[in-house]
Amino acid sequence: MSHPPLADKETRLELFAGNHPNNQQPVFEQCLASPCETEGQYRLLKSPLFVRGVAALDTLELNNESRGRFKVVERGGNLCLRVFMREPNEALEQQLTGEIEKLGGHLDISSERALVYSIHFGVGFQAIEKLLDANVKTGEARWLYGNVYDDQGEPLNWWQDLLKA
Repeated sequence: MSHPPLADKETRLELFAGNHPNNQQPVFEQCLASPCETEGQYRLLKSPLFVRGVAALDTLELNNESRGRFKVVERGGNLCLRVFMREPNEALEQQLTGEIEKLGGHLDISSERALVYSIHFGVGFQAIEKLLDANVKTGEARWLYGNVYDDQGEPLNWWQDLLKA
């Protein structure tokens, strides 16, 4: 897969996305980011497809000891929404993208059978879930959050700190 040329202050980070289910080999995803002033820290420019727990505008600090590992330094306030389709579905992409853009979100990744959106959590979980449930038909596609739950299915609750600010 070829990538478009990078702007001056953009880079691609290779982030750990998990282990392959068949052979347990580590899987990495190339994520578009911008270097921060603090060395080793980067702001994600787009939400990733497979890397869990992060979304566009989150600030990450890379772990130099372990390839692709990182910690979230600051949350940008975006939710990462992932849509996986059984078959390519351009009509779903157009409909969903239009509806999400009306709420201030945007399409970060579009591939043949997957879409990734970023939208600010302030829109509200109920509004987002209602929109996705109305447009994503079970059997044709499935949607899930990329940065709301941990590996055990427990809420990360990072938005609680942002609500206090």
